[in-house]
Amino acid sequence: MELENVLLIGGSGFVGGWIASRLSERGVRVTIPTRHRENTKKLIMLPTVSMVEANVHDPRVLAQLMQGQDAVINLVGILHDSDSRLPYGKGFAAAHVDLPRKIVAAMLESGVDRLVHMSALKAALDAPSEYLCSKGEGETLVRAAMDKLNVTVFRPSVIFGPDDAFLNMFAKLIKLFPILPLGGGAARFQPVYVGDVARVFADCLTDQSTFGQTYDLCGPKVYTLRELVSYTGQLVGKSPRIIDLGTGGWAYLQAGLMWLLPNPPLSPDNLRSMEIDSISDGSHDYPGWQPTALEAVAPTYLSPTELPQFRLDRYRYRAGR
Repeated sequence: MELENVLLIGGSGFVGGWIASRLSERGVRVTIPTRHRENTKKLIMLPTVSMVEANVHDPRVLAQLMQGQDAVINLVGILHDSDSRLPYGKGFAAAHVDLPRKIVAAMLESGVDRLVHMSALKAALDAPSEYLCSKGEGETLVRAAMDKLNVTVFRPSVIFGPDDAFLNMFAKLIKLFPILPLGGGAARFQPVYVGDVARVFADCLTDQSTFGQTYDLCGPKVYTLRELVSYTGQLVGKSPRIIDLGTGGWAYLQAGLMWLLPNPPLSPDNLRSMEIDSISDGSHDYPGWQPTALEAVAPTYLSPTELPQFRLDRYRYRAGR
């Protein structure tokens, strides 16, 4: 299967930048729709990447973007929705359910038949959180099109790496507060390195054995949230006193207050997501999956003693350069 042009929806985000870079290195022309082109200067510098100002929620615009494309990657996802309701709010519906439906329709209309879709580990229609429930419905819609499109679905656990919104968030909080109340401290995660995620997204595009498949993407080790926060503290040279609030009333009070912030680090819906451990038994791993350990990467962007030249050397080593 020859592939020259890829439409990367949601490509201006953290994971999208890594995937765009991987595809650009391989000479693939990548089109990334964005509402604000001026906010994507790093991606504009990539040689085969084009940033196009567009509203991907408009079906007519989506159909136009599909023209001349060989494949579509959908990464769109949001962690918070101010319109909280059952089974999920308008924001989650628009990003996780309506958009995948529109993407499938536009692909069928335009004749593009290769779709790689990012879902979430433990996404399900009966999940306890709006996030996982809406992700589950979007995944169901995409999977229903597998008889008409060549679809691959990925379900990652929490993704870490330079500029992530996970470990970096805890690093900032730890530097500010010597005492850190923590809701859901016993929740378990299997963090996966963004470089590994980007690699398999790029690799699978032309691999016909991945058509019609759904894969979990997880790192090699399971951690509790408390362990992850404690490890982040070690890396930034701080030893905060962590007070585990559990998953009861105090945790939801904290999450509710944080939810009011402009860029909330935690919401009540996040706590509900953590009722289900974000881990995998390995039965749905990507072929040849050999994930990078958290300890091999996190010090390169969190430790204050990591010199820039050593950090670059580590990146080059992992990239095989």
